[in-house]
Amino acid sequence: MIDKYLAGREIEIDAVCDGDRVLIPGIMGHVERAGVHSGDSMAVYPALGMSALETDAIVDYTTRLGLGLGLRGIFNVQYVLFEGSLYVIEVNPRASRTVPFISKVTGVPLVTVATRVMLGESLADQGYPNGLWPAQDLVAVKAPVFSMAKLPRVDSYLGPEMKSTGEVMGIDRSYRPAMMKALIAAGLMLPSEGALLFSIADADKPEAIPIIRSFAALGYQMYATEGTAGLIEALGIPVVMSTKKLDEGHPNVVDVITGGLVQGVVNTLAGPSVRRDQFRDGFEIRRAATERRIPCFTSLDTARVVAECISSGDGSFEILPVTSYWSFDPHSVTGAKRVPA
Repeated sequence: MIDKYLAGREIEIDAVCDGDRVLIPGIMGHVERAGVHSGDSMAVYPALGMSALETDAIVDYTTRLGLGLGLRGIFNVQYVLFEGSLYVIEVNPRASRTVPFISKVTGVPLVTVATRVMLGESLADQGYPNGLWPAQDLVAVKAPVFSMAKLPRVDSYLGPEMKSTGEVMGIDRSYRPAMMKALIAAGLMLPSEGALLFSIADADKPEAIPIIRSFAALGYQMYATEGTAGLIEALGIPVVMSTKKLDEGHPNVVDVITGGLVQGVVNTLAGPSVRRDQFRDGFEIRRAATERRIPCFTSLDTARVVAECISSGDGSFEILPVTSYWSFDPHSVTGAKRVPA
């Protein structure tokens, strides 16, 4: 195995292969960049901002993988788009946890279709075409749910090891309300006003600047660890308190959280070279947020999406059944048979 980390955009596919055709119900794009386990990432259908060339490449690669591996049934492929090139991260010849999600939002009953394929019935016999299924005119967001508060001393930092214990779905006619629904259901949405604690690794500080500016523009008060406080103040944004490290007395970073002074935390960790005291403080920050049950964002991508949602509207949205958002009856596109779920 040859590993190389590419900090690109992750794309995920669930598909069915019958040996002659490969059906791809839809393309999902992750909010968090590669490096966060796919089960812990937020996924958006349809993947936004995809060019026709990128879409064609994903369909081509997925089709060739399914046929080349001789698969019969469901398989999952994870890709990363990096500097204009598409790379395969992994191919799993099995159902993924995104199967219920993509089935609900596209109307393609993946498990039923794949089971019939495994029993010898082709995709053509079931009325399904080769390639990418037509996209529904909706946006759906899958968000992970964690049980960290029930698991003492477990770190909530997101990385390549999966930590989520479930997921929720937000669906609407456009991106912002769909994302808002998912964030609220997952317990990741911030109140429209309040205070945030920032503790940003040095390597992430340039990328964090526009996110900090966004929250400041929304009226959030700023608490920060010493190094991050210097960055925020250099931007001309006032800091309510520059918190002490755990071994420097009180009030320290954990006191700010347990005292209810902040409604959310943004904390990133700088790789394997981080000092032991920095890792310890970061762990205690994340655990305190978990036990206080306030959102703790360890990925700047997630924090950015939350800021965008808060700034883009009044938070109102409609509540309808999933099928009310379908722009077409999925069984009428190619004569696909209606089969029991």
